[in-house]
Amino acid sequence: MIQKCEKFTVSGLVQGVGFRYHTSYQGMRLGLAGYAKNLNNGDVEVVVCGEESAILLMADWLQEGPKTSRVESVVSEPASYKPYKGFKIL
Repeated sequence: MIQKCEKFTVSGLVQGVGFRYHTSYQGMRLGLAGYAKNLNNGDVEVVVCGEESAILLMADWLQEGPKTSRVESVVSEPASYKPYKGFKIL
């Protein structure tokens, strides 16, 4: 089981609509660890760590996000592995 991390920057209507809460729930559901946090420019940063297959499922989910949001773009980049505990909302 290879563990890896990926960082996503999600743009659009993603703050003030429960995006981080739903992302945290989805991450835990997929067995991922990491965090979701608001950025000053209105984007949301999401770091996920776990199985590559689960990260791919999360990447697909982030393209749509919850029904309350409107995702315009998702940019991903590899992140250094860190043993996060659970999925936090920052």
